[in-house]
Amino acid sequence: MNDRIAFDRVDWVNSIFLFFISAIAVIGAPIYLWNFGLDWLMGSLFVFYVLATGLSITLGYHRLFSHLSFKAKWPVRLATLVFGACAFENSALSWVSDHRRHHKHTDDDDDPYDISKGFWWAHMGWILFKVNPVPPLDNVADLRKDKLVMWQYRWDKLLAVGVGLLLPTAIGFISNGWVGALAGLLVVGALRVFLVQQSTFFINSLCHTVGDQPYSTKCSARDSTVMAFFTFGEGYHNFHHEFQHDYRNGVKTWCFDPTKWSIWLLQKVGLASSLRRVPPSRVLLAEMAEARRKADVKLAGLESGETVCERARESIKEILEQLSENYHEFDQAISEKVEVSKKVIAEWRRETRELVARLGNVRPEPV
Repeated sequence: MNDRIAFDRVDWVNSIFLFFISAIAVIGAPIYLWNFGLDWLMGSLFVFYVLATGLSITLGYHRLFSHLSFKAKWPVRLATLVFGACAFENSALSWVSDHRRHHKHTDDDDDPYDISKGFWWAHMGWILFKVNPVPPLDNVADLRKDKLVMWQYRWDKLLAVGVGLLLPTAIGFISNGWVGALAGLLVVGALRVFLVQQSTFFINSLCHTVGDQPYSTKCSARDSTVMAFFTFGEGYHNFHHEFQHDYRNGVKTWCFDPTKWSIWLLQKVGLASSLRRVPPSRVLLAEMAEARRKADVKLAGLESGETVCERARESIKEILEQLSENYHEFDQAISEKVEVSKKVIAEWRRETRELVARLGNVRPEPV
């Protein structure tokens, strides 16, 4: 890392703040909780701030402003901008610029949190050692026209400190004196900031390291149901990188995606509209193409061996032929704009999964 970073250009203010807020969260907050516990007011406020700031990042900064996955009325935009600032993850304008650059240059040098530079770099290193001058904000022209976004861009630090730290501290003081004030600062403030930030950082690191790639292997992004529980539904990252403008990350009905549910609810009450969805046929076609690619790679690996059981080769060839036939037949139906029912799509998906399962069960045992 020393070879790549000019330490005299590091943003020390940002790095020192992140160090201290994390130290307070992992040391100060537990000491306070051990000695004083948490009353119902501060506990409720903690839950509220976790949900408000976490969803403001995933629903607001990410799906609304970065990917334009839906349209939202001004109360939603204002709320996500205010509480998004309270997550201490920079202004929406800067956050979106970094994220759009990440999608355009995933796994390359121009990717701000490039996983190929290591897990630590993708998780936090890119923030701690973010050199100046920062990349130009040349990919957010649309957001520069948004008056609320530009208002937050000018005042995000004041909003972060005022609403994110001082307000819960003041509420705690009013309710329970200095003990309550400490709860507001240490728990609702620092600990909450730490937890929300880490959930965001894990999307950039773990979700590019651990999990499945059912839709594409063009980049390192992976799907992880476990991570979805810690990231407000953002764990289905392989789907997101393949279909980044869909308002859903967890596209399947069983997927845990509270951000998706929140957007859907906002639409129902008239605060959101124009929700962008990838047609189920396109999602299935991506799954079929990836299954065929994996079968092809496995067969190529067997073909290069000399002592592998011929039966294994034949089994994989049969699976590959069936996957290819299904893919071309389904692709042709879509190209010819043949109407495909949900029941038919479900059957195609079931057969694809069965073939993938068969592929996984093939054991290339030596003769």
